Amino acid sequence: MINFADRMNLLKGSEIRELLKLTEQPDIISFAGGLPAPELFPVDGMAKASQSVMDEMGSVALQYTSTEGYRPLREKIAERMLAKNGIRTDADHILMTSGSQEGLDFSGRVFLNKGDVVLLESPSYLGAINAFKTCEPTFIEVPTDKDGMIMEELEKILENVQNVKMIYVIPDFQNPTGRTWPLERRVKFMEIINKFEIPVIEDNPYGELRFKGEYLPSLKSLDEKGLVIFLGSFSKILAPGYRLGWICASDEILAKYNFIKQGASLQSSTIGQLEVNKFLEMYDLDEHVNKIVEVYGKRCELMIKTMEETFPSDIEFTHPDGGLFTWVVLPEYMDAKVLAPQCIEKKVAYVPGGSFFPNGGHENTFRLNYSNMPDDKIVEGIHRIAEVLHNNLQNSK
Repeated sequence: MINFADRMNLLKGSEIRELLKLTEQPDIISFAGGLPAPELFPVDGMAKASQSVMDEMGSVALQYTSTEGYRPLREKIAERMLAKNGIRTDADHILMTSGSQEGLDFSGRVFLNKGDVVLLESPSYLGAINAFKTCEPTFIEVPTDKDGMIMEELEKILENVQNVKMIYVIPDFQNPTGRTWPLERRVKFMEIINKFEIPVIEDNPYGELRFKGEYLPSLKSLDEKGLVIFLGSFSKILAPGYRLGWICASDEILAKYNFIKQGASLQSSTIGQLEVNKFLEMYDLDEHVNKIVEVYGKRCELMIKTMEETFPSDIEFTHPDGGLFTWVVLPEYMDAKVLAPQCIEKKVAYVPGGSFFPNGGHENTFRLNYSNMPDDKIVEGIHRIAEVLHNNLQNSK
């Protein structure tokens, strides 16, 4: 008999991944995965960039590189972080990762011992919850409202709970709710963080995907004490297949991540880094992102409009200004996990919301993704979900 590590008992298969298996069926309209629109991938541009890399420096691309990552790419990332996130940094404070998911895994290993407390938004990103679980922490969910984490609740927890080692947040177009923190809440958050001196993981995979309103400063740009660890990614603004993200942090903190990276994977893909770097030299990434944002904005607007027209009146949902997701809250007597198979029967899928709460509950919620389906499928899929919701409302009376 094989004896696995006790930590394996803490890990369960992701409901999202299981649903994605079902949605591989071609006739399923899937709002389940957080997938970018594949028709917007810059296939031709990346092909030309790839060929250029192999022609000009093929032997370099196929060799190991430094753990920190290819320096010209890190320099470009630093420039972009200043332009897009207001963060003044340089290549020496950036570590390349295999997607920002690797940064989440490393964050748990850098900061968390068994039993340590990690604070996060309620609800929060399932991938982060699962990454931290292997470190066996205690999760405390900080209540949220339409503007994200409630600062009074955060301060109350920090004043009364011992051994808080880390706070994990997604201030821009949060996964799963699509909510964004306003400026005053960001400023207040940093005041609290400076007071208690708790490390913060600022996860920012969606920040550039704003289709309404003005860009807001990142938490890292407001960071005066080097407490914020910023996680960025090319997955949503270029293509997830490259599995390229980055960590931006202070010298002391980044050195710890570097040690973990050396033991975990030595480095992220050399050829991937060189190809993305070459693409950034050959093409205007802003122009590409603007195309993505235009499409996602229209798809989000269409989904929200269709929900307003078809969903029962006592069902609530968020109205995102960017990102990939909207969040649906049903009456408390309804269970999204129970309704999901009924939707699958009608060839439409969403993600039940319970998995986004590390301490359970909230089964009357679900997440919808609007980025990955064309307009006609969005309208048809929402009508199918609405039919299931109306049927269950009637059945409950």
